[in-house]
Parts: sequence; structure tokens; C-alpha cells
Amino acid sequence: MGPSALFATSLFLFLIGLCQQVDGVGSKCDIYKGKWVYDASYPLYNSSDCPFIHLEFNGRPDHLYQNFRWQPTSCNLPRFNGKDFLRKFRGKIMFVGDSLSLNQWQSLTCLLHTAVPREPYISQRVDAISTFSFPNYGVSIMFLRNAFLVDIVNEKEGRVLKLDSIAGGRIWKGYYVLIFNTWHWWLLTGRKQPWDYIQDNNITRKGMNRMVAYRKALGTWARWVNLNVDPTKTKVFFQGVSPDHMDSRDWGDPAAKTCRGETWPMLSTAYPTGPPPSQDVLKRVLRRVPKAVRLLDITGLSQLRNDGHPSAFGYGGHRGNDCTHWCLPGVPDIWNELLFESLMQS
Repeated sequence: MGPSALFATSLFLFLIGLCQQVDGVGSKCDIYKGKWVYDASYPLYNSSDCPFIHLEFNGRPDHLYQNFRWQPTSCNLPRFNGKDFLRKFRGKIMFVGDSLSLNQWQSLTCLLHTAVPREPYISQRVDAISTFSFPNYGVSIMFLRNAFLVDIVNEKEGRVLKLDSIAGGRIWKGYYVLIFNTWHWWLLTGRKQPWDYIQDNNITRKGMNRMVAYRKALGTWARWVNLNVDPTKTKVFFQGVSPDHMDSRDWGDPAAKTCRGETWPMLSTAYPTGPPPSQDVLKRVLRRVPKAVRLLDITGLSQLRNDGHPSAFGYGGHRGNDCTHWCLPGVPDIWNELLFESLMQS
């Protein structure tokens, strides 16, 4: 596509985006149902203003994928306001999960830093906890890497993944907002698998159906929430399953093979293959949690963003092809707009 054609197409999509804006968020609006529209006012920040973004999230030389915002069908999603966030949500906020939580945590720290670029901040890592804080606002945004939520314990026979043990949860107490995530590491096999055995109800075995193990671990997490969370003091979210785009047949383009080279999102409202089974398992577990847990339901809208991954410009450079993580600026910024709106509503 030549420069003139690209400009014309971008202008057309921008005008469509303006026409599709409707009234603000209301109580009956599902902010997770909608479509991606071109918006020249995006991205929400320049990556050059956030020197702490990991290189594997910020290496693509093209930028068109940054110019799309999420448009709910029945309302507008308010633009992220970093100053309002810092004023309204003072205290400690923790992301707990794998590198997809890291992706969202880095997005939020950048959104906030660029909103108040002259405010002093402290960025540090102690053991497994990374912290980005704004002392003058009394706000700390933390990330704790914990890919399974349940415990992995080194024992005589090897590393044991304990589906009914969550001793690590003691670190999660005392936070104003908790955002959890787990899924992708449950799929690892061979040398990449970080455990040797699985234990459930004191029965230790070499393997187990991964979806069953995932469901059991989520059940253990749900029991921890019920026993340890006071909803009047702590707001709990669960990040929905973040999709990958390793097989282009999933979005109806077998010629593309993977996300590599993709530069446009799907402009439809639904993904051809529907939600992944892991998302259905997560929703069933969350329905059984008596205490208030909000699903940050990013799965469906992220499935439409086959263009938003680092691909050959991520971890490992051109030797790899990252269709799992997301570029920054990019899709995780929209996750944080959705988080911000959910916090405002709650």
C-alpha cells in the first residue's frame, strides 16, 4: 500500500471511528463488547518517554498498530486519565501472574509516568516483586511473578506443583487492588516445564490433563479469596486469558501463518474460533466465588488484535517470533483503560 492510499484509508477509518462514538459509559453498557476503530489520537504515550519498558515489548519499527482504540457497542470507553488514577486510587496495587501480567504492569506504569512526567518515581525490584511508586501520591504499582498462583515446592523427588497449596498467597495481603492472571505456563512441556510432578489431595503423579489441573488450581485460588479478602478494603480482578496468534487459520487467513507481518486488527466484533476453552473454565470458577471478583474480560477484544504482537522484534530478535506478548504502546494500554473504568464503576 502506497503512502497516499495508506493516508486515505487511515482518514476513512478515523472518520468511521468518530461516527461510532456514542454516549458515555452507563450501568447497562458492556465495555467488553465492541470493535477496534482507527483513532489518530492514539497511542496514549510515546515509548521514548518510558525508558523502563522492556525491549522485547518495544522493538517494532512500524507503528500503525498503535493507532487503534477500543469502541464498545453501546457507550464510550473514557480515555485513560493518569492524574485521576493517581488521585483516586491511592495505596498499593499488585499484579500477580506471568509475563502477560508484566505486560500490563509495564503499560500501567508508563501510562501513569507520562501523565505526570515531572513527578519523582521509584522503580526497584526486591526478590520476586517489582515496584513502581509515586511517593508524592502515595501510590505503588507492583508486579509479582507467579505463573501458576498455586505453589511449586522443591522436594526430594523433584519440583512438585501443588494444586491445593497456596502458601505464596501470604504476600498478596494488604493491597488495595489485586489483579491476578494465570494460563500460558500450564501449556509448557519438556525442558520448559518448571515442575516434575503434580500433587492433588496428597496424591503425587507425573502428569495430569492440563485443563483439569488449571481448573483445580483456580479453585484453590478462589478459596483463598473467600478466606482472605475483605471486599470493603480490597478490589480483586482476574485478567482474562490473553490469546496468542500463532496459527493464522484461527482468524481465517491461512496464508499469513502466524502474527508475523500482520499490521491491521480484525475490524469485526467477533473472533472466528470463539473464546478458548481456558477462558470458559475461568468464567465457571469465577461464578462460584461468593466474594466480589471482577473479570477483566480482555480475551475476545484481544483476539481481534493479531497485529499487536512483537513478532520477530520481540525477545530473541529475528531468531524468534513472539505472537504471545504485546507491543507497548499497544493492546495492554486498552486493558488498563478497561481496568480504570472498572475501578471507577466499583
